[in-house]
Amino acid sequence: MPVKVYERILDLFEAEGIDTIFGIPDPNFVHLFHLAEERGWNVVAPHHEASAGFMAEAVARMTGKAAVCIGTLGPGMANMAPAVQCAKVENSPVIFLGGQRARITEQRVRRGRIQFVKQSGLFEPSVKYAASIEYADQTDEIVREALRKALTGTPGPAYIEYPAHVIQEELDVPPAAPPERYRLVGQTAGAERVAEAARLIGAAKQPVILVGHGVHTSRSGASVRALAEKMACPVVQTSGGTSYIAGLEDRTFPYGFSPSAVDAVVKSDLCLALGTELGEPVHYGRGRHWAENEADRTWILVEQDPEAIGVNRPIDVPLVGDLRAVVPQLAEALGDTPREPSPELAGWIREDAERLAGLADSAPSGMSPVHPARLVVEATKVFPADGIMVRDGGATTIFQWTYSQAKPHDVIWNQNFGHLGTGLPYAVGASVADGGRRPVMLVTGDSSFMFHIAELETAARLNLPLVCVVAVDYAWGLEVGVYKRTFGQGSRETGVHWSTGTRLDKVGEGFGCHGEYVERDEDIAPAIKRAFASGRTAVVHVAVDPKANSEEMPSYAEFRTWYAEGMQ
Repeated sequence: MPVKVYERILDLFEAEGIDTIFGIPDPNFVHLFHLAEERGWNVVAPHHEASAGFMAEAVARMTGKAAVCIGTLGPGMANMAPAVQCAKVENSPVIFLGGQRARITEQRVRRGRIQFVKQSGLFEPSVKYAASIEYADQTDEIVREALRKALTGTPGPAYIEYPAHVIQEELDVPPAAPPERYRLVGQTAGAERVAEAARLIGAAKQPVILVGHGVHTSRSGASVRALAEKMACPVVQTSGGTSYIAGLEDRTFPYGFSPSAVDAVVKSDLCLALGTELGEPVHYGRGRHWAENEADRTWILVEQDPEAIGVNRPIDVPLVGDLRAVVPQLAEALGDTPREPSPELAGWIREDAERLAGLADSAPSGMSPVHPARLVVEATKVFPADGIMVRDGGATTIFQWTYSQAKPHDVIWNQNFGHLGTGLPYAVGASVADGGRRPVMLVTGDSSFMFHIAELETAARLNLPLVCVVAVDYAWGLEVGVYKRTFGQGSRETGVHWSTGTRLDKVGEGFGCHGEYVERDEDIAPAIKRAFASGRTAVVHVAVDPKANSEEMPSYAEFRTWYAEGMQ
């Protein structure tokens, strides 16, 4: 039987395994929302379109699939702009559907048209593909092209405009085809290149695996573990690859923040880079810690986008393809006998464990308000082993890089763009993708938390097992530190402080959440445990020392080395 255009759009997304949609439905999309709910989709309406986009991005990261987000015409899509930019920089395959008035409105020579702007041209520079469904029979080709572009090569967002004049038109079309019928799926690397990579790995004395953001978002952890066990080598995390792979927790070290990682990198004679752009936070794979022994180090890069090969540094063996397909190829090529581990691996594991324990002991205690390092230690000590960790904030995130005691298998934060305020919507989206089964902990700063605080209501409405641990100093802590370093102690700090006394736990309670207020070290862990035990979304307001938060950020000098040029 004929189907409406909005029905066909759902069919095409369902063929990709998509079953979740975020957005505030405009008149163009009420039929689609209604039908999606009838079909059993997760239909989530947050309080701001940017939040909807961030939630969709989190779903893409947690599922390894494209995600869908909707914005109403004009203002709704204007609100969506931050999420579009983040999806672009974070390499997230989000399909943004934008409502629009009937095309005749755009073609007329008129002024003063209400709730109208030419949207497609505004979004084209920020997406991999932008198009408008002008005629009903374009629906299949445009939706498929959006999915094809979003998921091929380096992933990224696409924008589809949905003018009102095509909403109710009918199509006579066959059932939606599976993805492999219209786009490249599971691309493997050439056998010759895989064999060469396996030979070099077998000959290496001190190999390392550099794990990036793409390993998490492609959900390739299990196959990377099998490969790492055969290579018997350390795993070094980029700033975006901080999700620990189950079974490799003890031998996984954060680049730049762990002496074990630095020593392993410096001594390495081969680096297998997986799911990383080799960007500024790893000094392009050629500066800082990589500079020593550079001449004797071989590089193997697994990369979906052939145009990315050799851009940031020369690559000896490029393996072009999907991580989900290429990593098993490599593991098979290495055979059934694991390498002999480096004699230094056991020492690196021991030293990193001692580092973490030492940080837990050294974090200043006994302060009220709490030292932010102690907040991170106490909060992450009680992080549930099966939980999802979400990070946000400036200074708060920097303290987390160093002092976190947890090794979560799913970590989400805005590591490439550095967009603050994404934490709460990311946490909601991640929990929706997970079906609300696993506990979620958001550790964030107060200023970042305020961006999208209305989404506490969304989380409470969905009854998500989310605990928001908020470091509260009533300031933009990182920026206060910039003032102090720039102008000296006691200088005027313009625009970085806000009214003290706001109780974020009470704000949470107003939205129907469980609330906890903490101002002493020893109360942090019990408050978090009570929050999870409440069975509700919760806000744990932790008063942190503003002086420590702005002046004592750990590893700040290392963080500044991420910026290769163009910063103070």
